[in-house]
Amino acid sequence: MKYYIGIDLGGTNIKAGVVTEEYKIISKATTKTALPRSADGIAADMAKTALEAVKVAGIYLADVEWIGIGTPGIADNENGTIPYSNNLGFYDVPMREYINRDIDKPVYIANDANAAAYGEFLAGAAKGASDAVCITLGTGVGAGVIIDGKIFTGRNLAGTEIGHTVIDPNGRQCTCGRNGCFEVFSSATGLINMTKDKISEYPDSLLSKMAKEDNHVSARHAFNAMREGDQAGKDVVERYIKYLSIGMSNVINIFQPDILCIGGGVCNEGDPLLLPLKALIREQIYTKMLTKNTEIVLAKLGNDAGIIGAAFLGKSVIK
Repeated sequence: MKYYIGIDLGGTNIKAGVVTEEYKIISKATTKTALPRSADGIAADMAKTALEAVKVAGIYLADVEWIGIGTPGIADNENGTIPYSNNLGFYDVPMREYINRDIDKPVYIANDANAAAYGEFLAGAAKGASDAVCITLGTGVGAGVIIDGKIFTGRNLAGTEIGHTVIDPNGRQCTCGRNGCFEVFSSATGLINMTKDKISEYPDSLLSKMAKEDNHVSARHAFNAMREGDQAGKDVVERYIKYLSIGMSNVINIFQPDILCIGGGVCNEGDPLLLPLKALIREQIYTKMLTKNTEIVLAKLGNDAGIIGAAFLGKSVIK
């Protein structure tokens, strides 16, 4: 049996897992990222967390083939570096060198969204596809693109930033500096902002009441209010799905993937999100007259996608 270590390096937590050649996670270990601090300190904690996962798995480090890391920002697998990561405060970090100080194993590195997409491609919702796009609707909109079974990164290793394509130039300013990016409307943050706007407009609505009772506004409130027949909640959900359909239709028109999978907490809404979304996309895509089109599905692996995808980066020739 061969084993691989996948590390999901996030701004809050470092998560490591030992993964079998059948894409099964047999152990995990977690520690806090504890930003801000030095990259070599974080690398030392990644190595420590990886070794803890090996211990929990009941195997030896000698049984591990390699280590893969999914990281926010730009990842240069060829040189084993993180050229830039705004989330981590990194610039030109020799991450492979740092890891090898503690663990003498091959180290592969990729952007975290790409690693998660690769995980879904290998063992999740996009399994069996040749070309796939995986979009995560979280604080922002992350995306990974698989073409002919390989991770696509483009020039500067910074391609597939789907969240930063503009779908309404009159929209809110995005963190990237542009106005009306896909991320502004379709992230969980975007849904929360839409909900806040509607609450200000209709302070006596059930939507407003729900938020007041919880003492905060969440991405769930609009869907919950909609299910109770509240017009304000319905308006927010319809607007959110409208913009999400525009962004996803753009992605399909560009890549025409076999599968487009979406994940993130918002996707827990299931059919109330997915059914109207699919209907709107069918109306907008360029190939709507054809019978065989991109299959739109929900991601299956959740938080495990990044660990599994990272663990198998050694098998992916990054294009």
